Amino acid sequence: MSSSPIEGIALKSVTANGITQRYAECGAGPAVLFCHGWPESWYSWRHQMLALSAQGYRCIAPDMRGYGGTDAPQELERYTILDLVGDMVALLRELGETQAVVVGHDWGAPVAWHCALLRPDLFRAVAGMSVPFAPRGGTDLFTSLTKLGITRFYIQYFQKPGVAEAEFEADVRNALRRVYFTASGDMRESGKGFAMLPEDGGFLSNTVSPESLPGWLSEADLDWFAGEFSRVGFRGGLNWYRNITRNWHLTAPWFGLPITQPALFIAGSRDGVLKFPASAAQMEAYSRTLPQLRGSHILEGAGHWVQQERPEEVNRLLLDFLGSLPQR
Repeated sequence: MSSSPIEGIALKSVTANGITQRYAECGAGPAVLFCHGWPESWYSWRHQMLALSAQGYRCIAPDMRGYGGTDAPQELERYTILDLVGDMVALLRELGETQAVVVGHDWGAPVAWHCALLRPDLFRAVAGMSVPFAPRGGTDLFTSLTKLGITRFYIQYFQKPGVAEAEFEADVRNALRRVYFTASGDMRESGKGFAMLPEDGGFLSNTVSPESLPGWLSEADLDWFAGEFSRVGFRGGLNWYRNITRNWHLTAPWFGLPITQPALFIAGSRDGVLKFPASAAQMEAYSRTLPQLRGSHILEGAGHWVQQERPEEVNRLLLDFLGSLPQR
């Protein structure tokens, strides 16, 4: 058992889906499973875990496959969406849970959406943050980017193994400092960002290193994240991006399928993901794709790290959503 940096949250490990998964846990009651994104860890959910556990929920937040204290398989193809959903299914089984509400942010949102889509018997409701839900469509991402003439989107940069790893691992703390600040609602410099990369630079070339950290991210918080990535590197998390086309092929049987469980969406108004070409249309389609949507909330002024930037608002929205579900 690892030592948790937060009082009241325990870190534990279990073998599930053929890998060792480290997870954070607190509270007792109906299960809520939290899935983090890139480049983060279970620690991204610290505020939600404490708030929800205080209201009678069992909060479970794993380090996802390739991150932190969870195994990072060497084979690139072991990071598909089916592996990631399989990890969550197996983790709940090992922990004795037969149902859970799944919550995901960033890359964790597609995992959460697919948990609900593929295993409605196990995941009774779903909340996604930052990345909208979209049923599997008829064209894969990279074909769409090519048709638009886009060649320097950051996900394209991530495709060649070793390139982004070398850039981030040259100075892990500085890389994370830049990524977290530049994608946050606190970054106000015009023209800065990392969705579209300059022709002569890498991911970090157009990011900002703040003079001081924003109020939602302490030096101790950054120390935790930096310590984790300094220890395990970035390859595991980046491999998720390298399976996007494989995921599109694997999910062909679920083409066009909506999620029918109760659902919630939360994002910040300054989140760059909402400016992606397809995001607006994906959210406009929620009446068809998420027919049991209980709320779509855009928090004014918040950026990409919405559950850390606006914990009180996100906690309230999650508790209201959980309270609207049938009691178990």
